Amino acid sequence: MNIDIIKDIDKLTDEYIVVGVSSGPDSMALLHMLINNTKKKIVCVHINHNVRSASIEEEAFLNEYCQKNNIIFECMKINKYSESNFEAEARKKRYKFYEETMHKYKSQTLLLAHHGDDLIETILMKIIRGSNLEGYAGIKKYSKQSGYTIIRPLLNLTKDDILQYNKDNNIKYYIDNTNEDTTYTRNRLRKNILPVLKNEDKDIHLKFLKYSETLQAYYNYIEDITKDKLNTIYKDNTIDINIFNKEHPFMKKNIIFYILSNIYNDQANIIKDKHIEEIIKLSNNKKPNLIINLPEEYIARKEYNYIYIEKNKKNSKDYKIPLKDINKINNIIIKKADDIDTDNNNVCRLNSNNIALPLYLRNRKNGDCISLLGTNGNKKVKDIFIDEKIPLNERKSYPLLVDANDNVLWIPGLKKSKYNVKKNKNYDIILYSYKESEELNEKEN
Repeated sequence: MNIDIIKDIDKLTDEYIVVGVSSGPDSMALLHMLINNTKKKIVCVHINHNVRSASIEEEAFLNEYCQKNNIIFECMKINKYSESNFEAEARKKRYKFYEETMHKYKSQTLLLAHHGDDLIETILMKIIRGSNLEGYAGIKKYSKQSGYTIIRPLLNLTKDDILQYNKDNNIKYYIDNTNEDTTYTRNRLRKNILPVLKNEDKDIHLKFLKYSETLQAYYNYIEDITKDKLNTIYKDNTIDINIFNKEHPFMKKNIIFYILSNIYNDQANIIKDKHIEEIIKLSNNKKPNLIINLPEEYIARKEYNYIYIEKNKKNSKDYKIPLKDINKINNIIIKKADDIDTDNNNVCRLNSNNIALPLYLRNRKNGDCISLLGTNGNKKVKDIFIDEKIPLNERKSYPLLVDANDNVLWIPGLKKSKYNVKKNKNYDIILYSYKESEELNEKEN
């Protein structure tokens, strides 16, 4: 049995080696191999998922096993699941505890017991569900994470190899009965497809391992190119459509997958081909403002030449507030002034005799119009927002100045109404507006 990777563990600089152990046959075999082939201090990490009656017994067994073999035992029990996707939530909690334990022992190496059969099943699942080049490669023997490396030393072994090892070494383990539940895709593949493949070639797992390593090598090369292109295409969660659309279709897919992988913290099972295709279609759509929904309440929002990928902001509530000396609506500041020299759309002068007091600030309502200064007609506020390229997600909450009769007097920073008074005429109200970011820039300068 080839366990050279485990024998090489002693070459690492870590004083402690962390190993994930479930008490199943695979992880118990890995733990036993480590005990007999390394001088490193071993930290056994066990997560009690608390969904089976045997969980308490398995935890107690592992604790006793570690005490007998002078191994550090770290355990976490999950008391509550809040998400609908049990497997995804359990994985997040599990890896979080792995990282906490590694930080505690200043270890940079995590060993997991995935084997060759797991690799075949994962690759087949990726093919069925769809993925990118990296996803189709399945499980990696070495995975570089933020601050540590995952090593899976058993990928060149089959499940039968591991069971035989346990038998030869009289290793006790527990079986998770949910592995027989064929409502799960992985279990159906294990029971129905794997035997057929192994009948064709008993070493089929090594062929899949070679396939995986080849795809991973190609992906690493493409990833380097993708990262380089992202420097100009993607900044501050924003895709520059003009630059993005110059890329080859294959590279476009890789760019979007890379962006989404980072947003979803490498939860590749969340990202589907359809999400990538929808974002690419969004980049080619001629309409200036569009939104598509993504998983976990994210959206891709197209505004003219840019696509923003962000958490979906809930619909803004309607508001109507009395005008004060200083007003702040989102990032727009509106103030009363005693005097001001400028006369652009950021300044509004009014004569209280010509309007109905008091004055209010409110958001836009359907059908809102403004009688523009210097014209005889009305224009829809909605059309002004479009002309001025106000982002779609800002239009609902953008402030309008209205009088007591609900006439729109001013759209701060954009347009003045016929009620605005020229500088050389009579007025008793002066208002001016600016964006909060402009005030900050002035302070910084």
